[in-house]
Amino acid sequence: MDTRYIYRARRRARGVVRPATIAIVAVVAVLASAAWFLIVRPHQEMVDAETGAHPSTPVTTSQAPPPPANVSAMSVNQLLSEARKAVNQQRLLAPAGNNAFEFYLKVLEKQPGNQVASDALRETFPVGASLAEQAINQRDFNDAQRQIDLLAKADPANYTLTILRSKLDAQRKLLDREQQLASDKEKQQQLAAQKAADKAEADRQTAEAQQKALADQRAAQARQAQQQQVTEAARQQQATGGATATASNASPSSAATHGPVLLRNVSPRYPTNAMRSNQEGWVEVTFTITPDGNVDDVKVLDAEPRHVFDRAAVEAVTRWKYQPATQDGAPVSAQEKRRIVFKLN
Repeated sequence: MDTRYIYRARRRARGVVRPATIAIVAVVAVLASAAWFLIVRPHQEMVDAETGAHPSTPVTTSQAPPPPANVSAMSVNQLLSEARKAVNQQRLLAPAGNNAFEFYLKVLEKQPGNQVASDALRETFPVGASLAEQAINQRDFNDAQRQIDLLAKADPANYTLTILRSKLDAQRKLLDREQQLASDKEKQQQLAAQKAADKAEADRQTAEAQQKALADQRAAQARQAQQQQVTEAARQQQATGGATATASNASPSSAATHGPVLLRNVSPRYPTNAMRSNQEGWVEVTFTITPDGNVDDVKVLDAEPRHVFDRAAVEAVTRWKYQPATQDGAPVSAQEKRRIVFKLN
């Protein structure tokens, strides 16, 4: 065979293969690009959202960053970026104004057909519902209501919202009942304390009244005993005076001389402290009976117990009144000594 023919045939075959190879490479490149933009990239975004949003994945978060300024002026891509950050930091529904749900909802306001935001809201809805339920269980009712409202904007027909609203209402009613019971219990405790205080005051007043009545009774008994003593002393003085009068009949020179005669006595006041402590005792005094029948210069000679009844005895004796002693018919001063007994019974 002619070698020149073979060479020309090979050159023609290589010329045909080269355009086919280029075309195949171009098709593969176009398919790879389409797969990246239509499959790989959306899938990676969803994986990122799932990784950051699932509650079972423990993620240590610091304090939430401040919300971006002028959210309304942000583009769709900026809002999606902020939403992904919020999901990764577990800011799905909170804090208000800086959470993934609000960013995704803002994306749908700007671009109602955005598939990334719609898919993210649909896939994270169960997690958001769980977070709202946690807020209800923690009795953060205001934030729970806000989170339920966000969930309702994402999927208003979802039956989970009915369950969450029912739980929120039940927890609110339960809290109201608990607060009412606590208030009633506090009022009952205050009423019981007031009744106890009133009873204690009434008991104190009754005890004071009984003590006063007993003290008055003992004082009356003491006055009666003192009166009896004074009466007995006066009787003795009168008997002494009668004997003197009889002697004067026999001896005219002694008729004008006699000792002092008690005309009026004053019972001593029983000291209050002694009465309360049930103390009894006596005081022996000496005093001068002046020519006009008054008592002067009263002095305590002895007492038992000392310094308890002294003052009361001196005050009482000072107020006594005598018929003065006489000598040859003329009034004269006289000295007298008496024992004043203080006895309760």
